[in-house]
Amino acid sequence: MSNVKKAEGKLGVMVVGLGAVSSTFITGVLMARKGLAKPVGSNVMYDKIRVGEGENKKYLHYSEIAPIAKLDDIVFAAWDVYSANAYESAINCEVLKEKDINPVKDELEKIVPFKAAFDHNYAKRLEGDNVKQCSDRWDMTNQIREDIRKFKQESGADRIVVLWAASTEVYVPVNEKIHNTLADLEAAMKANDTENIAPSMCYAYAALSEGAPFIMGAPNTTVDIPAMWELAEKTKMPIAGKDFKTGQTLVKSGFAPIIGTRCLGLAGWFSTNILGNRDGLVLDEPANFRTKEVSKLSTLESILVPEQQPDLYTDYYHKVRINYYPPRNDNKEGWDNIDIFGWMGYPMQIKINFLCRDSILAAPLCLDLVLLSDLAARAGRYGIQRFLSFYLKSPMHDYTKNEVPVNHLFQQYVMLKNAIREMGGYPADETID
Repeated sequence: MSNVKKAEGKLGVMVVGLGAVSSTFITGVLMARKGLAKPVGSNVMYDKIRVGEGENKKYLHYSEIAPIAKLDDIVFAAWDVYSANAYESAINCEVLKEKDINPVKDELEKIVPFKAAFDHNYAKRLEGDNVKQCSDRWDMTNQIREDIRKFKQESGADRIVVLWAASTEVYVPVNEKIHNTLADLEAAMKANDTENIAPSMCYAYAALSEGAPFIMGAPNTTVDIPAMWELAEKTKMPIAGKDFKTGQTLVKSGFAPIIGTRCLGLAGWFSTNILGNRDGLVLDEPANFRTKEVSKLSTLESILVPEQQPDLYTDYYHKVRINYYPPRNDNKEGWDNIDIFGWMGYPMQIKINFLCRDSILAAPLCLDLVLLSDLAARAGRYGIQRFLSFYLKSPMHDYTKNEVPVNHLFQQYVMLKNAIREMGGYPADETID
């Protein structure tokens, strides 16, 4: 039997960024619980996992295995640099049709964003004025903590999860003098070290300190540092990240295993995207793209490993590009050109053209990450939640111990299923190899 605490009371979901992804996510949840839309793409809502073996084998939904919060129990809040409420944002982003937003208009209009903790140097393409005035990074963190406490009190939420669905920040390399220990991180925040302390780190610190799991849905360094792992251990809170695995990387993490499983060689993999929403605008800035590039490039190297198959995967060329193209808005297009070789070294090519909708793919990830992070917290799981790598582009791992992240989609799926089994009181009975 599961000894996880029951999902009693309301679950407060506080989203950083009220743009295309989060307004689509929130609208979809509100519509789904009215029975007016279906949460397609959510494993938690649709997937079934086998538990037991032989004549005791059965396939159950996640919520039949472990106590997962119900959609009816979710209450929403957000922070954003623009003052538009969730209804206005959903309309402005033009991801969803107006007829799919209007039935929950009243609920969406009540979600008015808190002022954002924002530093223009970290996202130079954004010009919003709904921004906190902060004396330093420590003050920024405390103001976010106050927002969390205020929302929890006013909404009557019993538990909070904080989800970053805002834009990609400028790349912040790991600085051992600042990011390795919690004491050094706190000192840097109090000293207003704006070069090493990104605003997202203030959100993460605030969430964990207020007893809320934190999910990093962008490729920011934020919680991918030992100091944040230390804070998560101290507060006994789950952290997950980084970067929602939606379009091209989903394809890559699913298709690369085909090449590896068939022992075909790889000469090169060129990926390019066109995207026109706010995320595309921010990524048009080279310093912000660098953060995304690091995230996207990490996928192949742990699936097709040169050391394991030197004949097949030595010196392949891997390139990633993102191009801002306003006419496409949220309709992202990803092209992959894959140069492979087979018997006797003869070359072949694979072309993949994925015309996807970024926020339509991201919304169910938001739902699953929120519900499963809340479940993990009630199960007493804290620190890096590796089982959530299934949803994330650049899975967190302890690089200080040379841990290799699992990027292989189907191995990630096994990790996810085993964690759900364990939290439901069943043995983990699938092997990752």
